Amino acid sequence: MEQFHVDVNADVGEGVGNEAELMPFLSSCNIACGGHAGDTATMRKVVALAKVHGVKVGAHPSFPDREHFGRQPVEMSCVALFASLKHQIDSLLAVLKEEQVGLHHIKPHGALYNMAATDIKLAEVVVEVIRSYALPMQLYVPYGSVIADVATQNNIPIVYEVFADRNYNDDLSLVSRAKKEALIHDVDTMFEHVYRMISLQEVKTIDGTKVPIRVNTICVHGDNMEAIKLVQNLWGKLVDKGVKIY
Repeated sequence: MEQFHVDVNADVGEGVGNEAELMPFLSSCNIACGGHAGDTATMRKVVALAKVHGVKVGAHPSFPDREHFGRQPVEMSCVALFASLKHQIDSLLAVLKEEQVGLHHIKPHGALYNMAATDIKLAEVVVEVIRSYALPMQLYVPYGSVIADVATQNNIPIVYEVFADRNYNDDLSLVSRAKKEALIHDVDTMFEHVYRMISLQEVKTIDGTKVPIRVNTICVHGDNMEAIKLVQNLWGKLVDKGVKIY
């Protein structure tokens, strides 16, 4: 039987306060670093937890928009966005230096993540920020996205990410949170959704279409009120299926 390997990640440090419960069921995490949520104190707390549990740490920068939790587009110049993202990542790097923990990856948050998947200018800003660091780090990206192409062209290692608790449209965009079908709440439905993507390299969209996809890491949203139950169940079922989580 083919051995499947996958990473399991969650967005953390966003004010929910469930990181201690989440960490045992994660292999990597994305820490809010001041753009949409988080501050030095929350970063310190989450980095310390990740260190204890051996969880890889990533930066989770966003549009500088705490009011809307980084989930709405923000009109700003490429120069201003570059400076903001750099400041956010630098803030986390300062905490990581204190804790003697390395930065494993970058994963943009919310609207920035979704827009950079199709907007080449935004994708280029994110990639240029990563290129500005003389550090080995990976970039979490959606499969088939513009940002994946831009990163590859610039020799930035990419990690294809899928969402365990979100439904997909036929173009591999996520179903809008404004729609009731956006989130997956049932643990069995979520596992079937994830295991199909891992084992068959396809996703069943909200319209029932089966679309090719690739997955290296699976995200369960840490701000989902059911996150603990969902990720614990997912982890257990993946292990039962012989999937290696790393």
